[in-house]
Amino acid sequence: MMKRLSIVRGFSTLSFHAPPLAPCRRVVVTGLGAVTPFGVGVNRSWNALLDSQCAIKTLDTLVHTGLSCTIGASVPRKNEDGAFITRNWVNPKNIRAQEPDFIAFALAAADEALKDSGWSPQSDEERERAGVAIGAGMGNIQEIMDVGQLITEKKYKRVSPFFITRILINLAAGHVSIEHGLKGPNHSCVTACATGCHSIGDAANMIRRGIADVMVAGGTEASLNEISICAFVRAQALSTKFNDRPQEASRPFDSQRDGFVMGEGAGVLVLEEYEHAKKRGARIYSELRGYGLSSDSNHITAPLENGDGARRAMESAIAQSGLAMSDIGYINAHATSTPLGDRAENAAVNELFGEQAKQLGMSSTKARIHTLESKFNKSLSLYWGAIGHLLGAAGAVEAIFSIKALCHNVMPPTINLTETTEEFTLNYVPNQPQEKKLRAVLTNSFGFGGTNACLVFAK
Repeated sequence: MMKRLSIVRGFSTLSFHAPPLAPCRRVVVTGLGAVTPFGVGVNRSWNALLDSQCAIKTLDTLVHTGLSCTIGASVPRKNEDGAFITRNWVNPKNIRAQEPDFIAFALAAADEALKDSGWSPQSDEERERAGVAIGAGMGNIQEIMDVGQLITEKKYKRVSPFFITRILINLAAGHVSIEHGLKGPNHSCVTACATGCHSIGDAANMIRRGIADVMVAGGTEASLNEISICAFVRAQALSTKFNDRPQEASRPFDSQRDGFVMGEGAGVLVLEEYEHAKKRGARIYSELRGYGLSSDSNHITAPLENGDGARRAMESAIAQSGLAMSDIGYINAHATSTPLGDRAENAAVNELFGEQAKQLGMSSTKARIHTLESKFNKSLSLYWGAIGHLLGAAGAVEAIFSIKALCHNVMPPTINLTETTEEFTLNYVPNQPQEKKLRAVLTNSFGFGGTNACLVFAK
């Protein structure tokens, strides 16, 4: 008969001194890179934005599907202006692994950002102090659908040996790390439409705590296909009333808004510890002062109607920044042109800023242009009207646009804003950019599951 063992659980008798205090270092932005529906390159997208252009169009691949949404904002290809040519951005030796668009977009944006920063690691020590934090919302969902069909047909030998590595979300960060020899943190988060914002904030925290000196951070997405469009249509999230007028479909804050328009692309920032950047004489775009996070803890897709989760994320980011509410001159709103989401975010801004909200500017880049006179000096803007909703890449691309707004003292417009309802009383930068002396800006990203993230950038 076996003896029953007596297991004693308890604390170790060894005593340790407290761990060292974590440092709190300053984080700055020194490089920007983007692939958007306007094409390859940050300046191309920024100039198109200020010119009130719209990249939303009818997608030929969806016209005959019978889906109630047939529009989107795709990255230009082939002979189009600013076209993304995959072979120009992937390593020829690894093309089968790197050619999925969400990976290739990330490689292109990271390459531009690193070149823009003027930094590359020159020693093993520098490589080990530099890392990557790039996430995606859905990644290579098309390949999952295609391979599923092969499995159904029992065509197992036609499944690529690269299948797993072509769909894993963290492979975007992995390939950037490999191509640039970055041996520090290799991080990838998946938080739906807040992914890009979370990736940048997480990367900044790694620098603040002394884990890394340089981080390549952002988000990427390439899910413009039947399965994604169908799924979002079934979730009643997409615009379906403007298929015959695609450039008018995305209309944040407008009374006729009926859902978002999907886009694709990638945005990447190079973040550096301030002294590290200063020592090498880097051009500094801005300082990343605050990062706020919260959860609605309410519903898998719907925000709280009063925007409480969004309010707490913004409040946390501003508190961490050490700035006053009055220092924030511009908000890049998450507003995606959904009836409930735009209203909740608007309520959150009003609740947090109070009377100061009327001195803000808030806009979204998800639309097209009409005319509506501005009533107030404070502004919010949204980019979704211009480039659609880039899902996992949205927060990163919007962070870039927010930084450009800060650097150039100009707020990009919310297009397609023709008429608002009575609760929308702020300056949403309707239809045309507005000049304004900016000291600090705030950018919001919210995702399914009730996840909220906010970043504060300052001069």
